[in-house]
Amino acid sequence: MSDRGGRHGGDRRAARERAIGLLYEAEVKGEGAAQVLTALPVPPDEYVREVVTGVAEHIDELDELIQRYAKNWDLERMPALDRAILRLATYELGHRPDVPRNVVINEAVELAKVFSTEESGKFVNGMLSAMAPDLRP
Repeated sequence: MSDRGGRHGGDRRAARERAIGLLYEAEVKGEGAAQVLTALPVPPDEYVREVVTGVAEHIDELDELIQRYAKNWDLERMPALDRAILRLATYELGHRPDVPRNVVINEAVELAKVFSTEESGKFVNGMLSAMAPDLRP
């Protein structure tokens, strides 16, 4: 099977969907990502655990980057789902060199279109396309 970001392309997309759901859940509940992961009845797959934990460990850095590139947008005013998608993708761009840059951006845009709005897809694309050259020179 062709991969879009790892050895198991479809698996990686499903893992991103799960990770975004968990990041969103943690924010909505006001809990840490570690608490949300611990409360799961079945442990998530390794990639989900790695990226959710990575986002949590680097949240201040990720939010600072997102805010810096979000022209005329306050991070707090962005839809929570868009924030989760941007945090995950920004983490992958900055901390997961094993995932190709174009895969990170394309997957994030598709997830935004599926789970948020068409405008969210455009917004996520613009944000990540602006950030990518700085995060992955």
